[in-house]
Amino acid sequence: MVPQWRLRARFAQELSTMYGREVPAYTTLVQVSEQVNTDVVRRDGRAAERLGSIGRITAERHGAIRVGTPAELGQVARIFGALGMHPVGFYDLRDAASSSVPVISTAFRPIDAGELARNPFRVFTSMLTPADPRFFTPELRKRLETFLAGRQLFGPELLELADRAEREGGLAEDDAENFLRRAVQAFELSPEPVDRAWYGELEKISAVAADIGGVRSTHVNHLTPRVLDIDELYRRMTGLGISMIDEIQGPPRWHGPDVLLRQTSFRALAEARTMREADGTIGTGALRVRFGEVEARGIALTPAGRARYDALLTEVDRRLAAADQRPATSDRRPPSSDGVRAEVAGQRPASSDGMRAEIAGRRLASSDGVRAEIAAPGSASPGGLRAEIAADVWAQGLPDTEAGLREADLAYFAYTVSPVRPSAATPPRSLAELVDQGWVTATPIVYEDFLPRSAAGIFQSNLSAEGTRDTTQAAVAYDQDWLAGAVGRDIHDPFTLYAQEQAASIAAVATQLGTVITQPGAGATQLGTAVTQPGAGATQLGTAVTQPGAGATQLGTAVTQPGAGATQLGTAVTQPGTPEVTR
Repeated sequence: MVPQWRLRARFAQELSTMYGREVPAYTTLVQVSEQVNTDVVRRDGRAAERLGSIGRITAERHGAIRVGTPAELGQVARIFGALGMHPVGFYDLRDAASSSVPVISTAFRPIDAGELARNPFRVFTSMLTPADPRFFTPELRKRLETFLAGRQLFGPELLELADRAEREGGLAEDDAENFLRRAVQAFELSPEPVDRAWYGELEKISAVAADIGGVRSTHVNHLTPRVLDIDELYRRMTGLGISMIDEIQGPPRWHGPDVLLRQTSFRALAEARTMREADGTIGTGALRVRFGEVEARGIALTPAGRARYDALLTEVDRRLAAADQRPATSDRRPPSSDGVRAEVAGQRPASSDGMRAEIAGRRLASSDGVRAEIAAPGSASPGGLRAEIAADVWAQGLPDTEAGLREADLAYFAYTVSPVRPSAATPPRSLAELVDQGWVTATPIVYEDFLPRSAAGIFQSNLSAEGTRDTTQAAVAYDQDWLAGAVGRDIHDPFTLYAQEQAASIAAVATQLGTVITQPGAGATQLGTAVTQPGAGATQLGTAVTQPGAGATQLGTAVTQPGAGATQLGTAVTQPGTPEVTR
């Protein structure tokens, strides 16, 4: 029996091999990523593996595919379900960029920490929204939906094998080989001729819509290796003469801990395709839709941390707009610092000196041993003025150590009992004191998900045209509940998954130390005792955790996820509001 995680690992490898044949520049991207990772590990030693072992990072990939209908999305869920991958997060890209990107998305990935450690392969999966009148007229919508209904992306034998693998937890070797062969073939670029007129009609609205609804098959849109120094990779790829997009999406490079996700890509390449002309004759053409992306992953942020991140992005946008309005004769330096305005009012700046270019070129060590390096001004790093402004804003608005993020409840950590304990007979009850005194080790939880603005930014940077949008029309409402119904499965909330992992680790520490742990913030966090949880019904638990900023997290009961219905996970997390979930 080949278990699901081995099916997942083999699928990721075989898909990568196939995509490298189709897009040779992707193979170059993987090779350069591995070279950069080797150099970073040699330079930084164990600190380079703070957010994952080099083995995991080298093997790590995420892919992206696009489908046209809820039925197709449901079939994708069955295929990825065979690989132990579950839908996580809801992403609406329709308004995340200025260009026309009429899709909503989710990501399929493992959700258990052990499964992620075995192989963290994930696939960002987007679905076209023909019902949105801002992009599609009623007449075009009807023709598009008819076209999509008449195609078949996945054969019945592939789906039957997928269902069996999910049901039985794996497949026999012969069936595994058959399943993997069919699954990889389903995502290959089809040689079938493309109807030039139909594709062109959709492309005027959106190149993404044409890539989904203008062909009779689906394919890998991009594959993404993980790299430890994305700025260095950008410089090396540019040095090889490969055209990269203008920016690295996501947080800036700065002197503090990496958080969330940074992404960039080489530009979509023109690929020769067979085209069917209006008179039925077959000719040739070129389509520019596929590219190679690379990512650098950081620490998962809590809802409070994501709110801070979003506020910092808003401040970067404000300062960049102000800089753009300065006279052309000025040196266009960033506007002078004013804290980080009202978005982070009430929060003391994480760094009092602004740090910015003054620390350029120096390697720094944060107080908890996490090192970073800032590129010197004038080096071949992307982003220009925006990157400079963002680094300045981050230095003022975000704690610049892991300890600072942890103490402010801005990021998620997993806790373990230290192998060498202090000489004191009785451990303290405060989680912060347990860490500070050496009883417990805090390890950051890696961000496994995506950022909608970054996803849309990558898509937009690889489009040949902006497309069109009728802003006089009202948008059709889509949300996580709607998407869950379309997929036919619960969609997991990322915050819930991270909070669950953190809470379980605290519970394990409390059990090992035989103590009650309190965590200040939004009420005491208690382990080994009962907590009543207001708002979700008072539940007496043998073990409970309340998480500041993320709502109450309780172990030993159920998880309620807003928008996705209640999911029984053995751990309860209630989350106030509906914070933006990330690509």
